[in-house]
Amino acid sequence: MGTSVSGERKEQLAKALEQVEARVRKACEAAGRAREEVRLLAVTKTFPASDAALLTDLGLTDLAENRDQEAGAKAAEVARLRPEAGIRWHMVGRLQRNKARSVVRWADEVQSVDSVRLAAALDKAVLAEGRPKLDVLVQASIDGDPARGGCPLPELGELAAYIARTGGLRLRGVMAVAPLGADPAPAFEKLALAAEKLRRDHPGATELSAGMSGDLEQAIAHGSTCVRVGTALLGGRGLASIASGSPGSAR
Repeated sequence: MGTSVSGERKEQLAKALEQVEARVRKACEAAGRAREEVRLLAVTKTFPASDAALLTDLGLTDLAENRDQEAGAKAAEVARLRPEAGIRWHMVGRLQRNKARSVVRWADEVQSVDSVRLAAALDKAVLAEGRPKLDVLVQASIDGDPARGGCPLPELGELAAYIARTGGLRLRGVMAVAPLGADPAPAFEKLALAAEKLRRDHPGATELSAGMSGDLEQAIAHGSTCVRVGTALLGGRGLASIASGSPGSAR
């Protein structure tokens, strides 16, 4: 990327980040919460490593991907471009068990653990790689759509208990995606109750990852501690990416 093009792109990203920050601050104020209570996770899927590097220049060091095939190479490239950035990479998309070992090589956190079998595969991979414990969130299904992933709410406690017993995983909280084409507020209210119940049994599971480009205000109003924003920061993606409705999609 040429210097002039890089400078222009950085200005675009800076303007978008300013607008997203304003929305997050306003939502926090409306909910009577401190801005520091909500982490901004930049979802960089389908965008180049150069964009991710520019985001780190703007102070964003929590970056997310939803496809292992794309993320591994991108994380390595960003590390080359910004070796001192101190980036934390988050996996937010649906994950197949056979990708577990690959994912634990680049991800600091996996937000989309939705089954005991996946948790077991990640635990085994962490131990095999000899890396520090992997932070994980259990993905809750709040719309009952199996195509979008997520653990059914009645089974969330069992999954969390399993993760808590592993040697390689650290349970950090709950993640969910709002239903498509519906008011997200009732779903986020249901999620907040599930997260509160989980914290009673697992006090360290304080993270509630909910809210994307189109619904971050409603998510913050219902206690989200992490909003996953892609489109509002980086611009529109291909129709196939947006239509997929995967956890990494930022509507």
